Amino acid sequence: MKNFALLGAAGYIAPRHMKAIKETNNNLVSALDPNDSVGVIDSFFPQASFFTSFERFDRHVDKLRRIDQKIDYFTVCSPNHLHDTHCRFGLRNDADVICEKPLVLNPWNIDALQSIEKETGRRIYNILQLRQHASILKLKEQIENGPSDKIYDIDLSYLTSRGAWYHVSWKGDVEKSGGIATNIGVHFFDMLSWIFGNVKSNIVHLHERETAAGFLQLDKANVRWFLSVDYNKIPDEIKTQGKSTYRSITVDEHEIEFSDGFTDLHTKCYESILLGSGHDCNEVRNAIQIVHDIRNAKPVGASGDYHPLVNAR
Repeated sequence: MKNFALLGAAGYIAPRHMKAIKETNNNLVSALDPNDSVGVIDSFFPQASFFTSFERFDRHVDKLRRIDQKIDYFTVCSPNHLHDTHCRFGLRNDADVICEKPLVLNPWNIDALQSIEKETGRRIYNILQLRQHASILKLKEQIENGPSDKIYDIDLSYLTSRGAWYHVSWKGDVEKSGGIATNIGVHFFDMLSWIFGNVKSNIVHLHERETAAGFLQLDKANVRWFLSVDYNKIPDEIKTQGKSTYRSITVDEHEIEFSDGFTDLHTKCYESILLGSGHDCNEVRNAIQIVHDIRNAKPVGASGDYHPLVNAR
């Protein structure tokens, strides 16, 4: 049984990590979050020590090390701009790190983290859960077994409604979240580059507070992508079903079904990591470069009324 510490326990994604730690028969011994609305811990590890002060958390981690109960893994679920710092903290405390997306906001930050990995002999593993999804694995197999010179035509839409709180929180601050494409799109860009190869061209048509869209040319695919947290952008037929999220990926006009199958993907990621086959820093480099370039690009060729169902082609 391994000892885990969690940095960022009050957010949306933290319970999936708690569940994964529990389901892999390991123990969460300590958690940190400046917010104290963390009653969800009781569902998994009610005995875990909890801190709202980083300084006290740091002291507790050091105490555990001194009494031979050191942390084996630090799980990082803090706001995006803190991932870099919290990964360093884990490595320097002689532990491996499991980090939520995105690992960092800028590609050069990966180089610095890899230097500390070498110094400490410890590893950073990334949660890339779409690589564990059955439909995505099937798609990758199809592409690998298909014609080597074929260029695929892809439309990607991911619309997931967020309320007014979103823009007040760190998620609505580009300096902290990286913006819409980084915050909700990085996994999709990772999946696409994992399957269809390196980037040849990255054109941004629209990049606003709630919505972004563009064109990505990969080695084996031309991708039109659309991301939004604006409820008004969700198709009416989805709204009438009482849903607030719409995911669609078409490959040569054939829909890839992946609406379900997300509930246990973090556990699958943890299982791979604990077996020593998790995704390292190099594997996220393409996706981090893509979202960095999107964030810093000057949008061309689209207006604010851009909609995936109208402007897909």
